[in-house]
Amino acid sequence: MNDELENLLYRENVIVASRLKRAVSAIMDEFLLSFLLLIALWESFSQLKTTEEIIIFTNSFVLEYMVLKVIYQTFFVMQYGATLGKIVMKIRVIEIQTLTNPNIIVSLNRAIFRVLSELLFYLGFLWAIIDPSRQAWHDKTAKTLVVDV
Repeated sequence: MNDELENLLYRENVIVASRLKRAVSAIMDEFLLSFLLLIALWESFSQLKTTEEIIIFTNSFVLEYMVLKVIYQTFFVMQYGATLGKIVMKIRVIEIQTLTNPNIIVSLNRAIFRVLSELLFYLGFLWAIIDPSRQAWHDKTAKTLVVDV
């Protein structure tokens, strides 16, 4: 973390969220969205008989699922500064420059790069493990930080 950012966070009494809180919130969000997709497609799922049919059917909705993730992340981060998983874990996303909730452009940027990072074997998320400010790639591109509430 650079000295300027560290001084700003210290002066404003802002604490960067732990890796564990971020991971748990991401898992919660993933389960929630997967559950919603399962409910929406339950009738079709219930008619499938083999594991192979389930996999083929599920794979046919990958693009729609990614769009759902972008919409979910964008809306909740812009509106509340946090997704439902982050709200439960008492963490939120802030713009580094203003220390406020990200606007729609920043939230959309963050959501798109978050999905791209997932598609690239979660490498952007792993980056947050070694980054001093715990920023994943989607935080870096959007110039955001995840902090404790």
